[in-house]
Amino acid sequence: MVGGVLTLAKAYSEVGADELVFYEISASVEKRLLDVNLVENIARHIDIPFCVAGGIKSVADAARVLERGADKISINSPAIARPELIKELHDEFGKQCVVVGIDSFFDETTGEYLVYQLTGDPNASSRTRYKTEEWVKRLQDLGAGEIVLSCMNQDGVRNGYDNEQLSKIRQLCDISLIASGGAGSMQDFVDVFQQSQVDGTLAASVFHKNVINIGELKQFLIANQVAARLCK
Repeated sequence: MVGGVLTLAKAYSEVGADELVFYEISASVEKRLLDVNLVENIARHIDIPFCVAGGIKSVADAARVLERGADKISINSPAIARPELIKELHDEFGKQCVVVGIDSFFDETTGEYLVYQLTGDPNASSRTRYKTEEWVKRLQDLGAGEIVLSCMNQDGVRNGYDNEQLSKIRQLCDISLIASGGAGSMQDFVDVFQQSQVDGTLAASVFHKNVINIGELKQFLIANQVAARLCK
């Protein structure tokens, strides 16, 4: 498993990914910090920005991860449990270092976007007290530098990003907004940039399973008037 992670990380760095995001999704559910030795090994094999998430619950946890080579730390469920953690991380490491992930679910019954936590385990996943819009506003007030909005209804289905939700969040989000969940084609990436005005996109399975080639994707984006850094 570790070998597979390292191989993927190195490959993405070499083919032109702009940033590598590593989530150890079971860490928060299991109430532990992610494997910092693995973080260090990955950092040694890549030369692109590296964002890491998994059970980071304190400034000390974040320091351990950053000392091992991460450029940014990302928190999700720990921020819901203790929102002041965001300000503490901001004050210690700077705004540019603090990413907050949001798992947002559209409730068709109420017509509202709701924040969920501990989504790394279906048995532990649960709705929080926050609506997505109000949580986004609070995160900005607390000092987050970037938000990764994971649209749960779209995740894994590969039929496009939730541009309606992302557009609504874009209107009230003044910091970097990254779209996650739903990418299935190169056109999906063009659509989310043009329709939702996000700052970046995050995808996993379409790259892991070679559905989309990163170099070809960047060429496609540029051909459709979306700015992208070309691979070397």
